[in-house]
Amino acid sequence: MRITKFGHACVRIEHEGRVLVLDPGAFTDAAADALDGAHAVLLTHEHPDHYLVDHLRRTDAPIWTIGAVAARIREEAPDVAERVTVVAPGERLEAAGLPVRVVGERHAVIHPELPRFDNSGYVVTCGDERVYHPGDALTEPGEPVDVLCAPVSAPWLKASEAVDFARAVAAPRTLAIHDRVYSELGLGVIDQHMGAFLPDLGIAYSRIPEGADLPAL
Repeated sequence: MRITKFGHACVRIEHEGRVLVLDPGAFTDAAADALDGAHAVLLTHEHPDHYLVDHLRRTDAPIWTIGAVAARIREEAPDVAERVTVVAPGERLEAAGLPVRVVGERHAVIHPELPRFDNSGYVVTCGDERVYHPGDALTEPGEPVDVLCAPVSAPWLKASEAVDFARAVAAPRTLAIHDRVYSELGLGVIDQHMGAFLPDLGIAYSRIPEGADLPAL
């Protein structure tokens, strides 16, 4: 299994010749590389840092996403909508030939007076390993996973919440995503917190550059 990080919340998973891409959004500068040869795309929610129609037009791969995103795609890009399949929390499917389970249904609270958005994460099974991408939520996957794609900077997220989420999921590897909101200095502070609390639990934390692969343990 190969996991490549592409800008903010976009992750590319390759396994046995199959390619699945999650959340190629507006902060994904190298979307052409992320989507090159993709067999499937998964979208967690409708915010532009996770979903951008122009990126979806770079591929003819089928798209799986929640109803709210599908509705926006039908309005903004009818040419793309014909490739969209709507999924629901708890559903199991195969995308790019890989088993996927849909997790959760609400975006984290940004502010109590703002409306809540729908959001569903995905557990992707690659042989004997599972990868969890939660989108913009701290919903636990409900099963052991080997790699957690963990948000580390957001208007809805505190450093302590990021640490506690990684602790609760307890994946052997935690990959930092959602990392374009803070400066490099701010991300360094998050890295320090993750490095202070996670290793004692056997959790290897990584924040990697755009286009880089998650190192194997």
